[in-house]
Amino acid sequence: MRKKYALEWREALEKRDYAKAFSKAVMMARLTEQMVDDAKLLLRLLGIPYIQAPSEAEAQCAYMAMKEDVWAANRRDYDSLLFGAPRLVRYITISGTEFMPSRGVSRKLTPELIELREFLLHHGITREQLIDLAILIGTDFNSGIRGLSPRKSLKLIKKCRSLDQLSVDLRTQLPGNYAETREIFIKPAVTDAYNLRYESANEEGLLRFLCEEHDFSSNRVEKVIERMRGVSRSINSQSGLENWFDK
Repeated sequence: MRKKYALEWREALEKRDYAKAFSKAVMMARLTEQMVDDAKLLLRLLGIPYIQAPSEAEAQCAYMAMKEDVWAANRRDYDSLLFGAPRLVRYITISGTEFMPSRGVSRKLTPELIELREFLLHHGITREQLIDLAILIGTDFNSGIRGLSPRKSLKLIKKCRSLDQLSVDLRTQLPGNYAETREIFIKPAVTDAYNLRYESANEEGLLRFLCEEHDFSSNRVEKVIERMRGVSRSINSQSGLENWFDK
């Protein structure tokens, strides 16, 4: 997919269609190993716990939510529900808007909570059927069947009950490994090796990492550190998120 976007990006640049070029450049973005290592180091310096998922991050979040170690998974897409997260929170953002490069406009974002049990009851399907529905539409691991909308796919799954019971014509359009894709969501690789305890921020380390190594403004970083003092103690005492915001 990145190769496809790179080709479209170059074509847009040649035509001086910079809006389209920007939208394709966004889709080409990728994390390097150095970026990941820097993110982990920054979290450690902030005293914020993180988990290295053995496979899919959404699967790990869903597993932790199922164990009630966390209250919900927070993602913009719906994969966490396929992995079994009992709750999915979407659009937790400070700005409240999202720029859509392909359209050149911004849209308002409203926080949204989806509870898996109520969602499944409302549509009269099981989680396994939800996974089959997603495979029909398309997931990160497979392309969907062309021309099948979410609404049509839901009707098919409710009527046929599973991908295995679809008509021969539709089954031939499914990816050959759809059973493996289904298994990824039902039995994902996860880990119990995590600690969710917050620690105090390493103020000296933060200043060195952000200001000396990455050229952040020392004045701005020091202001943020000042706001953070005492917050870790509040979090560990189970107080609310309001401590992170100005009174």
